[in-house]
Amino acid sequence: MKYMLIMRNTDDAAIHEYEQTNFEEIINAMGRYNESMMKAGVLLAGEGLSDASEGFVVDFGSETPIVTDGPYGETHELFNGFWIIEVASKEEAAEWARRAPLGRGSKLEVRRVTDESDFADYEDNEFVQKEKGWREEQQKRAAQS
Repeated sequence: MKYMLIMRNTDDAAIHEYEQTNFEEIINAMGRYNESMMKAGVLLAGEGLSDASEGFVVDFGSETPIVTDGPYGETHELFNGFWIIEVASKEEAAEWARRAPLGRGSKLEVRRVTDESDFADYEDNEFVQKEKGWREEQQKRAAQS
Protein backbone atom coordinates (compact mmCIF):
# COMPACT_ATOMS: atom_id res chain seq x y z
CA MET A 1 0.00 0.00 0.00
CA LYS A 2 1.14 3.49 -0.78
CA TYR A 3 0.73 6.35 1.67
CA MET A 4 1.41 10.05 1.35
CA LEU A 5 2.84 11.81 4.40
CA ILE A 6 1.97 15.50 4.11
CA MET A 7 3.94 18.01 6.23
CA ARG A 8 2.04 20.88 7.88
CA ASN A 9 3.23 23.57 10.29
CA THR A 10 1.50 26.31 12.22
CA ASP A 11 2.94 29.79 11.62
CA ASP A 12 4.20 30.09 15.19
CA ALA A 13 5.80 26.66 15.21
CA ALA A 14 7.47 27.14 11.86
CA ILE A 15 8.89 30.55 12.75
CA HIS A 16 10.00 29.47 16.23
CA GLU A 17 11.63 26.23 15.04
CA TYR A 18 13.29 27.96 12.12
CA GLU A 19 14.75 30.69 14.34
CA GLN A 20 15.90 28.20 16.99
CA THR A 21 17.51 25.59 14.72
CA ASN A 22 20.58 25.68 12.53
CA PHE A 23 19.33 25.07 8.98
CA GLU A 24 22.13 22.58 8.31
CA GLU A 25 20.86 20.55 11.29
CA ILE A 26 17.40 20.46 9.67
CA ILE A 27 18.90 19.30 6.38
CA ASN A 28 20.92 16.62 8.16
CA ALA A 29 17.92 15.36 10.17
CA MET A 30 15.75 15.18 7.04
CA GLY A 31 18.60 13.52 5.16
CA ARG A 32 18.99 10.82 7.82
CA TYR A 33 15.22 10.23 7.81
CA ASN A 34 15.10 9.98 4.01
CA GLU A 35 18.13 7.71 4.01
CA SER A 36 16.51 5.38 6.55
CA MET A 37 13.43 5.08 4.35
CA MET A 38 15.60 4.46 1.27
CA LYS A 39 17.55 1.72 3.05
CA ALA A 40 14.28 0.14 4.22
CA GLY A 41 13.00 0.23 0.63
CA VAL A 42 9.81 2.14 1.45
CA LEU A 43 10.49 5.61 -0.01
CA LEU A 44 8.98 6.14 -3.47
CA ALA A 45 9.08 9.96 -3.64
CA GLY A 46 9.49 13.00 -1.47
CA GLU A 47 9.90 16.70 -2.01
CA GLY A 48 9.87 19.94 -0.11
CA LEU A 49 7.79 22.81 -1.43
CA SER A 50 8.66 26.46 -1.90
CA ASP A 51 6.96 29.16 0.13
CA ALA A 52 3.23 29.63 -0.56
CA SER A 53 3.93 33.20 -1.73
CA GLU A 54 5.58 31.68 -4.82
CA GLY A 55 2.53 29.55 -5.65
CA PHE A 56 -0.98 30.13 -6.84
CA VAL A 57 -4.39 28.55 -6.53
CA VAL A 58 -6.92 27.78 -9.26
CA ASP A 59 -10.48 28.21 -7.94
CA PHE A 60 -13.17 26.32 -9.84
CA GLY A 61 -16.00 28.00 -7.90
CA SER A 62 -17.23 29.96 -10.90
CA GLU A 63 -17.88 29.18 -14.55
CA THR A 64 -14.37 30.30 -15.53
CA PRO A 65 -11.59 29.10 -13.21
CA ILE A 66 -9.85 31.97 -11.41
CA VAL A 67 -6.09 31.95 -10.76
CA THR A 68 -4.93 33.77 -7.61
CA ASP A 69 -1.28 34.30 -6.71
CA GLY A 70 -0.11 33.21 -3.28
CA PRO A 71 0.05 33.45 -0.43
CA TYR A 72 -3.44 32.09 -0.21
CA GLY A 73 -5.71 30.44 2.32
CA GLU A 74 -5.01 29.86 5.96
CA THR A 75 -1.46 28.69 6.48
CA HIS A 76 -2.61 25.74 8.57
CA GLU A 77 -4.31 24.53 5.38
CA LEU A 78 -1.07 24.61 3.39
CA PHE A 79 1.55 21.93 3.31
CA ASN A 80 5.32 22.24 3.11
CA GLY A 81 6.35 18.97 1.54
CA PHE A 82 5.54 15.31 1.27
CA TRP A 83 6.80 11.76 1.11
CA ILE A 84 5.18 8.85 -0.68
CA ILE A 85 6.00 5.52 0.89
CA GLU A 86 5.04 1.96 0.07
CA VAL A 87 4.47 -0.21 3.13
CA ALA A 88 2.54 -3.33 4.12
CA SER A 89 -0.02 -1.68 6.39
CA LYS A 90 -1.54 1.48 7.82
CA GLU A 91 0.28 0.73 11.07
CA GLU A 92 3.65 0.64 9.30
CA ALA A 93 2.85 3.98 7.64
CA ALA A 94 2.10 5.40 11.11
CA GLU A 95 5.43 4.11 12.40
CA TRP A 96 7.35 5.85 9.62
CA ALA A 97 5.33 9.04 10.17
CA ARG A 98 6.22 9.02 13.89
CA ARG A 99 9.92 8.95 13.00
CA ALA A 100 9.80 12.15 10.93
CA PRO A 101 12.18 14.78 12.34
CA LEU A 102 9.58 17.51 12.74
CA GLY A 103 9.33 19.97 15.62
CA ARG A 104 6.56 21.10 17.94
CA GLY A 105 3.56 22.51 16.09
CA SER A 106 4.24 20.37 13.05
CA LYS A 107 1.83 17.73 11.85
CA LEU A 108 1.92 14.97 9.28
CA GLU A 109 -1.32 14.14 7.53
CA VAL A 110 -1.12 10.53 6.35
CA ARG A 111 -3.37 9.43 3.50
CA ARG A 112 -3.51 6.18 1.56
CA VAL A 113 -2.88 6.60 -2.15
CA THR A 114 -5.62 4.91 -4.16
CA ASP A 115 -4.75 2.02 -6.43
CA GLU A 116 -6.45 -0.20 -9.02
CA SER A 117 -8.36 -2.12 -6.35
CA ASP A 118 -10.29 1.06 -5.51
CA PHE A 119 -11.74 1.01 -9.03
CA ALA A 120 -12.50 -2.71 -9.32
CA ASP A 121 -16.19 -2.00 -10.00
CA TYR A 122 -15.13 0.12 -12.98
CA GLU A 123 -12.44 -2.09 -14.53
CA ASP A 124 -14.17 -1.94 -17.93
CA ASN A 125 -14.22 1.87 -17.93
CA GLU A 126 -12.24 3.35 -20.83
CA PHE A 127 -10.21 5.67 -18.63
CA VAL A 128 -9.50 3.05 -15.97
CA GLN A 129 -8.01 0.96 -18.78
CA LYS A 130 -6.08 3.93 -20.16
CA GLU A 131 -4.74 4.68 -16.69
CA LYS A 132 -3.15 1.22 -16.60
CA GLY A 133 -1.42 1.94 -19.89
CA TRP A 134 -0.28 5.38 -18.72
CA ARG A 135 1.26 3.87 -15.59
CA GLU A 136 3.14 1.32 -17.70
CA GLU A 137 4.46 4.15 -19.90
CA GLN A 138 5.60 6.08 -16.83
CA GLN A 139 7.41 3.04 -15.47
CA LYS A 140 9.20 2.53 -18.79
CA ARG A 141 10.25 6.20 -18.89
CA ALA A 142 11.48 6.03 -15.30
CA ALA A 143 13.50 2.89 -16.08
CA GLN A 144 15.15 4.61 -19.05
CA SER A 145 16.27 7.67 -17.07
